Amino acid sequence: MVLPVLFAQLKKQETFQDYKNISMANKLKIASISAEVAPFAKAGGQADVARSLPKALRRLGHEVIAIMPLHGFIDTDKHRLKMIAENVPIRIDKDNTQNVNFWQGELMDGLPIFFVDHAGYFGKYKFIYGSKNDNRRFLFFSLAALKLLTIIDFKPNIIHCHEWHTGLIPYFLKKRFQNNSFYKSTATLFTIHNLAFQMGQDWWTVPHDKKDFGHARLPIFSDKASISCINFAKRAILYADIINTVSEQYAQEILTKEFGQDLHRILLHRKDRLFGIINGIDYFDFNPATDPGLKVNYDFNTLNKKERNKLFLQKEFSLPQDATIPVIGIVSRITEQKGFDLIREIMEPLMTRDLQLIIVGNGERRYENFIRKVTKKYPKKIGSHLKFDTKKASQIYAGSDIFLMPSRFEPCGLGQLISLRYGSVPIVNAVGGLVDTITDYDPTTKKGTGFVFKAYDPRYLLMAIARAIENYKHVEAWSDLVKHGMQQSYSWEIPAKNYVKLYNLALRRVRQKV
Repeated sequence: MVLPVLFAQLKKQETFQDYKNISMANKLKIASISAEVAPFAKAGGQADVARSLPKALRRLGHEVIAIMPLHGFIDTDKHRLKMIAENVPIRIDKDNTQNVNFWQGELMDGLPIFFVDHAGYFGKYKFIYGSKNDNRRFLFFSLAALKLLTIIDFKPNIIHCHEWHTGLIPYFLKKRFQNNSFYKSTATLFTIHNLAFQMGQDWWTVPHDKKDFGHARLPIFSDKASISCINFAKRAILYADIINTVSEQYAQEILTKEFGQDLHRILLHRKDRLFGIINGIDYFDFNPATDPGLKVNYDFNTLNKKERNKLFLQKEFSLPQDATIPVIGIVSRITEQKGFDLIREIMEPLMTRDLQLIIVGNGERRYENFIRKVTKKYPKKIGSHLKFDTKKASQIYAGSDIFLMPSRFEPCGLGQLISLRYGSVPIVNAVGGLVDTITDYDPTTKKGTGFVFKAYDPRYLLMAIARAIENYKHVEAWSDLVKHGMQQSYSWEIPAKNYVKLYNLALRRVRQKV
């Protein structure tokens, strides 16, 4: 099997292995740029990272700002945003210039967040993604964000580019702005949150003769068809000073054909600057002791209170209230990636067991229709809410006994970290950040934090659920397992320090012109 050999090769690389020895002494100026930042706009875990990481960096003493689009659904009054610049011209190319407004708010004391306001590209939309013009929208956003930095005179050491939407920023700095004195010493770090997303359409739908190989000049902005074929993620990988993914395992997986989403060859060529840092979760936001959305607050010392959240959850989803029945929770985008093919295949045998299943999330229609069908068929065993709802999500983390996350691939995953925090034991597939964060429980040694299955196969998932349910029957051992999981530390403190070391490595490469 090629994969372990490849992993061994990676671990021998000095830069991959030893970057954590780099000094963190220098205080940095960091611009974090993302299409979504919670609580202003959220489509997934990227928004949580783009909120929590800048906060953690600020607590470490760095000067940090965040930049995002002013999406049409963002309430400027509610978030106390103030316009700081109006009708600023953004030169897109020699034939196209458009004006933009800039707004300012605050993520926390001493951490400002800025918004790019353009009615045609962001203001008219009630969603973050999904327009046929997404490539044009985020190309414009990238140039506007770079213009903003000059207007507020924030000369960053590092521009941290989150996901494909900001992927042209490294390209612009190496090409259009390579002789610009303002950005002369600025390094870029590009974070891959999910390599499946590379541009404003599915990368695999682009005809071969239209594919972007990453080095040619960008087409004129008014050529919508050509702009729509630009592969933002590919250009970021080619031009960023440092690239990282959101777990160490995923950084290794994407170098293979199976997980590389057709970019594995380029990534192999650039593997000397590819790193993995596991995400954290914000322990101020995700805390069962203080979460206002729970029926009863608790921690690992008052675990008996968790039962009241379970009974409340059962009532909320019109299920029989019985504290002895194991409740399996799912909070997820309802997509193929998240393992819903497996869930669909095991549903009938699963329903022969004494358990309850509660699902919150939204996504692909085929899976949503299936969930509606089985919820109707098994009204005393399945509850569902096919919209993402933060409060209901918290209720599932607090009220469920088991948290199901059988993703086909998972760059990091936050659900399993939150479930540990709230005392819901995760069941996960052994991929990406899931295997980096969850260890398989062994009832003989009492070691482990969850239940891990090691092949993407419905039989393996069903066996993992069966193991969890069997162990659930042993009340004292299960309580110890829950408490052990709740005491795991996945705060942002350590990941933030590792990001600082990557920033310094990026700066070193810029100085050395590597």
